[in-house]
Amino acid sequence: MATLDSKLVGVLGDRTTKVLKDLFGYTTVGDLLHHYPRRYLVRGELSNISELNEGDEVTILAEIFSASSRRLQGRKGNILEVIVTDGSAKLSLTFFNQAWREKELKVGKQGLFAGKVGVFNGKRQLAHPDYELIADGNDVDAAVESFAGKYLPMYPASAKLPSWKIAQCIELAVGALDEVPDFLPESIREKYGYPTLHQAIVQLHNPVDLDTAEKARQRITYDEAFLLQLLLLTRRKELKNLDAVARPARSGGLLDALDASLPYELTAGQKEVAKEIADDVAQPHPMHRLLQGEVGSGKTVVALRAMLSVIDNGGQAALLAPTEVLAAQHLRTIEKLLGPLSQGGMLGGSDIATQVTLITGSQSAAARKDALALAASGAAGIVIGTHALLGESVAFNDLGLIVVDEQHRFGVEQRDALKSKAQNPPHLLVMTATPIPRTVAMTVFGDLDVSTLRELPLGRQPITTHVIPVLEKPGFLERAWERITEEVSQGHQAYIVAPRISAGTPEDSDIDFLMGESSTEIASVEELGPLLSGGALKTVKVAPLHGRQSAELKDSTMRAFTDKEIDVLISTTVIEVGVDVPNATVMVIMDADRFGVSQLHQLRGRVGRGTSPGLCLLVTSAPAETSARERLDAVAGTLDGFELSRIDLEQRREGDVLGVSQSGGRSHLRLLRVLRDESMIEQAREDASIILELGLSQFPLLATELADIQADAASEYIDKA
Repeated sequence: MATLDSKLVGVLGDRTTKVLKDLFGYTTVGDLLHHYPRRYLVRGELSNISELNEGDEVTILAEIFSASSRRLQGRKGNILEVIVTDGSAKLSLTFFNQAWREKELKVGKQGLFAGKVGVFNGKRQLAHPDYELIADGNDVDAAVESFAGKYLPMYPASAKLPSWKIAQCIELAVGALDEVPDFLPESIREKYGYPTLHQAIVQLHNPVDLDTAEKARQRITYDEAFLLQLLLLTRRKELKNLDAVARPARSGGLLDALDASLPYELTAGQKEVAKEIADDVAQPHPMHRLLQGEVGSGKTVVALRAMLSVIDNGGQAALLAPTEVLAAQHLRTIEKLLGPLSQGGMLGGSDIATQVTLITGSQSAAARKDALALAASGAAGIVIGTHALLGESVAFNDLGLIVVDEQHRFGVEQRDALKSKAQNPPHLLVMTATPIPRTVAMTVFGDLDVSTLRELPLGRQPITTHVIPVLEKPGFLERAWERITEEVSQGHQAYIVAPRISAGTPEDSDIDFLMGESSTEIASVEELGPLLSGGALKTVKVAPLHGRQSAELKDSTMRAFTDKEIDVLISTTVIEVGVDVPNATVMVIMDADRFGVSQLHQLRGRVGRGTSPGLCLLVTSAPAETSARERLDAVAGTLDGFELSRIDLEQRREGDVLGVSQSGGRSHLRLLRVLRDESMIEQAREDASIILELGLSQFPLLATELADIQADAASEYIDKA
């Protein structure tokens, strides 16, 4: 007998095990049994061979007319062809590399054959059909009833290993399986009427009916939700037990000075979230909070207030950004907000001022040396940087707060690398401008407290979005260029976004998400620049911006755009997040169907950031009534990032949503769907909370299962990268 941890080779042999390992990474019985059916085929009423059509799923009662095997030409292997007849017509059954079946598929034998009708060389056939031969003298009607009522699992498969072969392997594994210990507390199992773990595994692969299969699927889906919530709540509890330096607000410091100097009043939402963060950093255990907010909702000033509270208490704050453009933008924004408060030790600086410095991978050696010295000495209270902050040469005097912007660009390991530079566990604030549905936040960020900013700052104008279908209305594109010229003539600025830097293959670094139908001629920054500056936009100042440019050129271009020396910026998605130029009022996104819904929402958030209304034009060659056009219409139809987030997630694979590895390891999410299974996830979190309150020591099997997941560092249970 075998357990879930038994090696597959002992059940299936060397050759089959190697194929399963190469294709899926499976090495144990548990790995294979967690390869779940996508659906089930139900053998139905008997069909007449003469009435079969290509693609039909059929079951026939027929007699074997002939059987012969032959070697395949030009390749290894053989094929067995069996001709059957039901008296009205004949049908070919084919089996590859299974010549041994010729011994049981004897001429004159009667049997039931089931499969999908295909056509080869003009002849109808069933390839590798499921079958059951009827012994002489047996009741044919009883055999038909038994065979035709069976549910056949259909598995995720490949050309090298089709579903029927996987089914055979799983049947052998199920047959060899010893009783599986059940880690789920009996009280929870009885509460929902779930089968035992052993029953669920068997019934999912070999159900007596669809209701049984569904109950088994629910049990295993719940297991995934429950174990994940247990893991996240355990992490959360462990983090709360760490010691940190409390950094409470102090009167008369930088925080008070910033609040007094702000030219506007914080929104009610900003005040509420700022209080949540202030309460967190005032505690003697580290804050672990996610701040999510609509595009332009004012997350930066909220984060800055937290940084100043830490600096007022003698600490430093590090701000980690995913790109050099965004890091440089943060530097400009924070220096502008602080004014003299960022000029510590400089002429004209405030007596209580600190310094702000920038560390990136491409800065000059001299600039880097100065920045490293400011960070190490503590003179720079705020250190902004890209992945370069994680380097061994970067040291801090007293790192008290880490702020991670656009956190989905960074993994747990990268955050931990920055945490290791602190003398004591630092407070952590991660930010995202991609709104996250509640259950996704609960599933992906369940070890973090979540704060949400929904309202826009006072005075912000809404953004109008229109789709420009160039195939149907080519003249609309010319009107878009005219509109840019009009906006520039009124003193405003514009963005034009293209999915490529240059002609050729798309730049992976600049496109996060490609999907849908699009034109073969894809716009690029380097082609659009000369074309427009010498044509439709010849009266305005145009400049390119993209990821291949040097850091100095990117920074000088953004500064010139901010200072209104450039009218139109033709860019890739490097301006997707964080870029804040209030004077920009219009954006044209070329080949908009090549971007995801959330990405389009992020991009258009770069306009309408001042007191003038914004306009976003989505240019597409995608035909009407396609999924690509539906996405663009959805973006044009609402400014609600949370609604668009759900639409975006519904169109993605679960791995995209969760960042989960989908291969190997029984600790991966396979059945759980965060949008479909919302109520189950919420219930699983409640159940996990209760179990942790009771104490895991009362549930030794569950404690062992959780420990196995925690120890599975090679394939992280959930990777937030």
